[in-house]
Amino acid sequence: MPVSTRGGKGQGGQGPGGQGQGGQRPALESNGSRADRLRADGPGSNGSRATPVTPSLLRAWPLPSAGEDKYSRGAVMVIGGARATPGAALLAGTAALRAGAGRLTMAVAESVAMQLAVALPEAGVTGLPETARGSVLGSGLEPILSELGGADAVLIGPGLDDIDLTEELLRTLLDQDADGVAGRGLVSGDATIILDAYALGCLPRLEDSLDPWRGRLILTPNPHEAEILLGRDLDELEPAVASIAARYQAVVSCQGFVARPVGRQGEADTPEGPDLWEITTGYGGLGTSGSGDVLAGAIAGLRARGTSDAQAACWGSHLHAAAADRLASRLGPLGFLAHELADELPALMVELAT
Repeated sequence: MPVSTRGGKGQGGQGPGGQGQGGQRPALESNGSRADRLRADGPGSNGSRATPVTPSLLRAWPLPSAGEDKYSRGAVMVIGGARATPGAALLAGTAALRAGAGRLTMAVAESVAMQLAVALPEAGVTGLPETARGSVLGSGLEPILSELGGADAVLIGPGLDDIDLTEELLRTLLDQDADGVAGRGLVSGDATIILDAYALGCLPRLEDSLDPWRGRLILTPNPHEAEILLGRDLDELEPAVASIAARYQAVVSCQGFVARPVGRQGEADTPEGPDLWEITTGYGGLGTSGSGDVLAGAIAGLRARGTSDAQAACWGSHLHAAAADRLASRLGPLGFLAHELADELPALMVELAT
């Protein structure tokens, strides 16, 4: 079976193992890499308890209807895009719209807001305060607080390039939500919070403050980020993904596995049985710059349309991998670009709806 892999984020690698254009995270996703070895006992192998995500499963688990207008397809907010890495936010936002979200707002470093507004005219773009080097500050979020309550999915991380400032940003948002009721934040309402890149790298530091978001989190780590989330090396990926889901009370998509916390049943439009799924397609060419941003954006867009968290993760992960299959058949297994993955999503959704 082809191995589904994720590459560095944004422009040149955005995860905790490497940032910006000058540093790559450890090479965990290349052929013959440690990520491949982690998957050796994973999908399709003896003993795996994960449910395969196949076209038949997805057709029996259909996406919400297109609705009457853009408002019925939900709103996504992407918070990211430092001056050095605005492309990560652009890729995520584009993927959210390609997945069918009705509206998109991107909150990015002030110095690149205008350029992104021109690059993606379908989006509303808000500039956030930044450091002299162009990193988004963790404070000064007032311009977006009023908009958070209107979002159905909030994606945080693509293009953020300073882990300490990302931690401060998350703490600010968690503090704003702290006076809400269970499952609903004071500012973000009941929006699903999707965390990627540095927003994952600093999450263990915030574990004691996560209550406002538990039960409405989606995490999209690669294997290196999964190790950070668990605080240990991984021997096998499948049980590790399930452990992350349980520890953070989150739906998790990682390297071809999707998990939700055991016993988290009753989500609308989600099968009552499985709590662990495996993606059964995807090429190694997914290990390319920006691929993870497209995955996170696609999941956010699907969630905004009204899916459950688990459905968004399973559909998004499958579409991401199937897009790589399609590009590999035309261009070869390596060399396709992340933004080309997003362009394949609408046609793939049509095929899975028939």
